[in-house]
Amino acid sequence: MSAQDFSDEQKRYLEGFVSGIQTSRAAAGLKPLAGVGGGGAASGPDAGHLEAMARFERDGKKLVNEEKAKRDEHPFDAYKRLKREALGGAFPKGVDNFRWRFHGLYYVAPAQDSFMCRMRIPNGILNHWQFSAVADLAERFGGGYTHVTTRANLQIREIAAENGPPLIEGLAEIGLTPKGSGADNIRNVTGSPTAGIDPQELIDSRPYAKAWHHHILNDRSLYGLPRKFNVAFDGGGAVPVLEDTNDISFTAIRVKGNTETEGGVWFRLGLGGITGHRDFARPTGVFVKPSDAVAVADAIVRVFIANGDRTNRQKARMKYVLDEWGFDKFLTAVEEQLGSPLQRFTDDEVSQPNGQDRQAHIGVHPQSQPGLVWIGVALPVGRLSCDQMRTLADISREFGDGDIRLTVWQNLLISSVSADRAEEVEARLQSIGLTSKASSIRAGLVACTGNTGCKFAASNTKDTALAIADWVEPRLSLDQPINIHLTGCHHSCAQHYIGDIGLIACRVPIPDSDDTEEGFHILVGGGFGADAAIARELFNEVRIADCPETVGRILAAYMANRAGTQESFAEFSRRHEIDTLKTMAEAAGGLS
Repeated sequence: MSAQDFSDEQKRYLEGFVSGIQTSRAAAGLKPLAGVGGGGAASGPDAGHLEAMARFERDGKKLVNEEKAKRDEHPFDAYKRLKREALGGAFPKGVDNFRWRFHGLYYVAPAQDSFMCRMRIPNGILNHWQFSAVADLAERFGGGYTHVTTRANLQIREIAAENGPPLIEGLAEIGLTPKGSGADNIRNVTGSPTAGIDPQELIDSRPYAKAWHHHILNDRSLYGLPRKFNVAFDGGGAVPVLEDTNDISFTAIRVKGNTETEGGVWFRLGLGGITGHRDFARPTGVFVKPSDAVAVADAIVRVFIANGDRTNRQKARMKYVLDEWGFDKFLTAVEEQLGSPLQRFTDDEVSQPNGQDRQAHIGVHPQSQPGLVWIGVALPVGRLSCDQMRTLADISREFGDGDIRLTVWQNLLISSVSADRAEEVEARLQSIGLTSKASSIRAGLVACTGNTGCKFAASNTKDTALAIADWVEPRLSLDQPINIHLTGCHHSCAQHYIGDIGLIACRVPIPDSDDTEEGFHILVGGGFGADAAIARELFNEVRIADCPETVGRILAAYMANRAGTQESFAEFSRRHEIDTLKTMAEAAGGLS
């Protein structure tokens, strides 16, 4: 049989198989097998990944199982098998659970004996008919609801094995895809939710988020990274995008310009954000023309592909390459990959990023288009029924421009509504149990899936978040924005470290027993953007039943002891030592 007799799929499989044989021999000190793959470098779209794996093995290191799985059978080459097994009612076993995530399907047992499917929605914006069609798919193939995620995305849960393939194929038929939305891939691309309609924005982020989205989709070599990867574009609008929590952050600023450099709006480049590991994307001193953003992001990712750790999942994010190398060495490698120098400016040559409104994602706000407003709809910790989705789609079509704009705050915006019809929209929202008039406490709630749907989570995050709002609202009237983030495990999908108040799930020992119960550690003082900080632990191992009152007492202590009505919770909490804050919270009264 000659080489041309093999299909492309078979060739890619053999490349990985042969690479595994040759690198295993090299690790054992043996010569490459003559005539097997020529003993030379891998070729094809997976070559960069295979070569990186081989280098680790030549150094005597052991690849993690996920890396071996990608080499043994690339997940994209396994779709026929996925479909055959799933349609036969079988969920994945072993590393196939990892492989299937490349197609957007997560098997989430034991929390739920079902698939979860997460989509790709660049910049978080889709049109009304797509939103309604997702509702139809969730009702037909899932549990009859969706969640808005902290990457301005949608996910469907409670998907039976045999419903997995028709769901992801149904998404493709409406112009959406879950491809690469899980596992070691570049996740959903986020951008300013008010792009193109925001009076204060510097640049419309949509073209750049979409360009990066399509660049990824059409280049197989950008899949199968050492670990997952996040990219965000902030166009300078009022609603925070949390771009500094991403591996790559593009933040719009103004450059003064001179005889050698074009002035105008550029992106400030930040690298290494991963707040679950207590780090933000730090400014690099590099600034990128918007038209060059995709090329620069591509070069950064390829440096990471070649050098990210494939032997330790806990140290495999780009942050750890930066920690080991330093920014100068990393950026030099990016320039070599890019084939041209990166642009650097001094602080006095650029503007600071625009200030943002922490509550602009809720309520009615004027657009740059005269007479029009966007309306931010509060969703109960991101959950939507299919009937609610279809009504929201109708509202967007009837009153607005037909867009549904998801945000990283687990809510959505309806755009281009006539200002004089905002109250009509609110009435329609209330008819389906939603509102645009949420309190500070409810507007700032963020919660991951929790242990009702995620095997990693130790506690019920979403119900606890709602219980906190229910307990605090009747007892305290807050006049400042408050962000409360609840996350179920160390993966920190809800980014508890950046909340004014952050809760991370734990198991709490039951007195006089060997058993434990659900609970949370409670942290305070986190922030993002110009106010970026990692929260500090205030209370340890709080029973889940005690969390609402404990959070209420923390907020009551803030209201009673702040320096003035303009002092934010972050400023207040950072002004005091933890022991002092604890004493204030424990002494807070009048909340029964």
